[in-house]
Amino acid sequence: MASLIREWTGIQQFPSATQTKMLELLGKLKQENVNSLTILVMGKGGVGKSSTVNSIIGERVVAVSAFQSEGPRPVMVSRSRAGFTLNVIDTPGLVEGGYVNDQALEIIKRFLLNKTIDVLLYVDRLDAYRVDNLDRQVVRAITESFGKEIWNRGLVVLTHAQLSPPDALSYEDFFSRRSEALLKVVRMGARIKKQDMQGSSIPVVLVENSGRCNKNDCDEKIVPNGTAWIPNLVKTIAEIVSNGSKGILVDKKLIEGPNPNERGKIWIPLILAFQYFFIVKRIQRAIKDDIAKESKPAWE
Repeated sequence: MASLIREWTGIQQFPSATQTKMLELLGKLKQENVNSLTILVMGKGGVGKSSTVNSIIGERVVAVSAFQSEGPRPVMVSRSRAGFTLNVIDTPGLVEGGYVNDQALEIIKRFLLNKTIDVLLYVDRLDAYRVDNLDRQVVRAITESFGKEIWNRGLVVLTHAQLSPPDALSYEDFFSRRSEALLKVVRMGARIKKQDMQGSSIPVVLVENSGRCNKNDCDEKIVPNGTAWIPNLVKTIAEIVSNGSKGILVDKKLIEGPNPNERGKIWIPLILAFQYFFIVKRIQRAIKDDIAKESKPAWE
């Protein structure tokens, strides 16, 4: 289903300093002939995907409730500003009953048919202190669906950033440990070697969507390390788009995988040649030898 493209009026809700930074970043993208951007938001349920979408757009475009489950289908929100179109796709959580929800993943893939993913936002919570095998399964499911290259366009978003670290850790130390633990799971789940990453590691950005988020003197929302997180998120997205990798086109072949009937066709000529020279020719030679050795009757 096509999304209705509306004027991006929500950007006017941001403080003037945030607006200036965002418009400057979008202007740089246009200079690089990037006139549209499609951001795919994925992750487990309840981690703040929909709230992050609302924060990026500057409007309440996706329903968010702590007491209701997420919508069963993806939603694409499209906004246009000064000739630039931003598409943000919110998706249902990928985990149900302690396992990866294959049905939800299939619905997401069908929704994305013929769309190009420019940036993947993989969302989790900063205050989720541990990573486990389920995180690895989620990463693996995303990788198997869209290919390992999706992580060249990937960005890890850690929500609920307005917290006090446990065990007397400094905020930066806690953020560093949490980031590295999650990135390790991403590399393992996607089977990515560090040298395979283009340029550097997958970036990690802090996000705080709640109304209790602190603000700086310019009235911008900031996380505890003092970073104005909305322009920082947009800046990181722009850097990913400009890193030289290609967007991921979700076509029928990507969704359905390789045709099993086509998988072995390349080997058929080699198999036939092997059978002819090593089996058929040997049989023919053996028959000729038997005929030559056969004793002839006296009348011949």
